[in-house]
Amino acid sequence: MKFTKYLFAVLLLTLSLTGCVENNPFYENFPGDKVAFTYNVDGNYKIDYLVGSTIQFTNISEAKGACTWDFGDGSGVSTENDPKHIFEVAGTYEVKLTVEGEGTVTKKILISDIFPTITIDPIEGGLCEVNSVPVHFSVYLPNPQNLPVDFTWVLPEGTIDATGKEITQFEGSDPGQLRFKNVGSQKIVLKTKLGGRSLEEGVVNVQVGYNQPAKTIYYAVKGGNLMAMKLIPNLPQGMKNKPFNLGIKSGQHPMNLLFSDSCLYVLDAGKQFTYINDADGVLGDGAISVVAYNGSKIETLLTNTKQAFNDPFYGYIDGNDLYFSDRNTGITRVPKTSRNMSLDRNDSRFSYYVQNDRLKYYNVGYQYGAMNACMTKLKDGTWWWSKTYNGVGIYRFKESDISASAISTGEANKPYPVLASGLYIKSFVVDETRGMVYYAIREKGIYKASIADFQDPFKITPANPGTLIQALISDSEGSTGEYVDVCQMVLDPEDGSVYFGYRKDPTSTVASGLKRYNPAANKIESIIDNVEIYGVAINHTKAKLF
Repeated sequence: MKFTKYLFAVLLLTLSLTGCVENNPFYENFPGDKVAFTYNVDGNYKIDYLVGSTIQFTNISEAKGACTWDFGDGSGVSTENDPKHIFEVAGTYEVKLTVEGEGTVTKKILISDIFPTITIDPIEGGLCEVNSVPVHFSVYLPNPQNLPVDFTWVLPEGTIDATGKEITQFEGSDPGQLRFKNVGSQKIVLKTKLGGRSLEEGVVNVQVGYNQPAKTIYYAVKGGNLMAMKLIPNLPQGMKNKPFNLGIKSGQHPMNLLFSDSCLYVLDAGKQFTYINDADGVLGDGAISVVAYNGSKIETLLTNTKQAFNDPFYGYIDGNDLYFSDRNTGITRVPKTSRNMSLDRNDSRFSYYVQNDRLKYYNVGYQYGAMNACMTKLKDGTWWWSKTYNGVGIYRFKESDISASAISTGEANKPYPVLASGLYIKSFVVDETRGMVYYAIREKGIYKASIADFQDPFKITPANPGTLIQALISDSEGSTGEYVDVCQMVLDPEDGSVYFGYRKDPTSTVASGLKRYNPAANKIESIIDNVEIYGVAINHTKAKLF
């Protein structure tokens, strides 16, 4: 039978090669259904296929004959019937069994590298409190060949061992009970050598809380993660207040963060936040995400996959509703408890709360294309809505001022005078308790004015922009009317502090970072330097951790 099969192949080849007289036939090895094998880990770690594990290969072929095994790692071949093999490098390998005269079969096998896994043992009271509550770590390291192991622990500044000594490094498997004298995420790195080979580092973050309840500020790092930090007044000498990494990406342009009911709302304007002709409606990629106060959970409130102009830029929460403005058309209102909605202007759920042309300023204050910026709502129900192009200043309205239909050019008087007309104000906050307004003016800096002066259209003007607190030049991301600048300011009404993120222009001598206006000292202070920040928000509920 075998001879007949080969003779038939030769005849076919001869018929197809007219004019060739010196070609010998070539025989391929095709998989045979009678050739098969299985494999499993021999010894410990039976469910893990690791570098150094002994893999038992078993020939279960019905066909009989001489066997050749190729393990796909360049180690040569084996002619044993049921060989064992150790892979020295992680990767995916194609293992081939050939039974002479019967065929071959190939299977892929994934070999994983070995690395240490660090876990934090249960903490007394559930919270690692600065200076007082210790933590202990457990390490899991697979070692199928029982090779010698060397551990080096790299510990953050302010780590205290069980003897009370401050340490930054420990050689050995167990550094014992450790305390931390600084607040925030404390990064522990475990460097491991197994049989002299350096493994991937093990990393764990210990969240160290303060010893007194305090507020928490959140901020979105450009190209990074959402971060949190305790707002600690009068930090004890020798203690540092470091941020917490929530381990959640900030997004592409998270212009605004809003905090309400133990949730952080992230308004991401997406990649395309400046003008583009998106008539087909395919470039929208903005979203509103909802993050648990401690970063333990993230949900999606809304996504936009249509026009980029509809992406959510700036926002405000009032009661049970979240208001967000898009690039230049208007403000939309949705329940803040909504989840997994797809933004579609043809859906009545996304009808505008207010549009540019539904207020009496239209064409007698701002024009079509007026760029939206930050907004807030005062206690008397008056909205303040900043515009930065085709009508520059802060426009005010109440719900009763909103028209149900477009307003014709030149219709009656504006509802209120435009505030700070001609000033490019991207972000501002109003401290009604103290009667102050704080605002960022493009290419100028941070200013303040009394509410009374600010509401007088003849007092705060380009010629007299108010009281300069600090000159700042932000980065040039964006365009003339669609620049980013200081994109959000938040007020702590308890002490009148104002927080914001600043991304420096290359010509600026002021470092990027998280900034705070201290009303007691009447100056801008740096909370964190050398980090670029978009939106910020405050959780006013005081807690030791979050």
